[in-house]
Amino acid sequence: MKLCFATNNIHKLNEIKALIGFEFEILSLADIGCNESLPEDQETLQGNSLQKAEYVWKNYQVSCFSDDTGLEVDALNGQPGVYAARYAGERCDFDDNINLLLKNLSGIKDRKARFISVITLILDGKVEQPRQNRDFTYIQFEGIINGEILTEKRGQKGFGYDPVFKPEGYDVSFAEIEPEEKNKISHRGIAIRKLVEYLKLTN
Repeated sequence: MKLCFATNNIHKLNEIKALIGFEFEILSLADIGCNESLPEDQETLQGNSLQKAEYVWKNYQVSCFSDDTGLEVDALNGQPGVYAARYAGERCDFDDNINLLLKNLSGIKDRKARFISVITLILDGKVEQPRQNRDFTYIQFEGIINGEILTEKRGQKGFGYDPVFKPEGYDVSFAEIEPEEKNKISHRGIAIRKLVEYLKLTN
């Protein structure tokens, strides 16, 4: 089975391919001739994830899945949340995002946080137990990992907020964990395993 992963993020694409292995053939947006930026202007992770998958299905008629990931910090009332990738502004990078996050948490002891990933699958325009949305159906899978925000960056692996996120039960940041170990526990890994189990049942 061939599936397009609807992302322009090479880090996410490589991580997903490592998670899925050889179970299914994962295509990139470039593989299907999609070179434009996908829309993601919804107010929720579920909405953004659906919007990206919907765009690929409607414009390219390719079975696909997409994810949207957020970081919720308790002391910041759930921020940055759905805006995690552009927390410091539309043209920011993740160093900017991390620096702003650490600044906003300066002096705060409660640093509990969680990563949430929502994956939307559109399979040949239909799935079992679907949610109906106009002329196609879809299903969503969620992965959550709890942890806390460190006071400084640690580690060189991973991407995004990984250098400042310490998962629950660990003494190291995501950026200090080997990718194989991270994939076993991460929010995206949890959601992807749910996706793979579903695909095995329907394949």
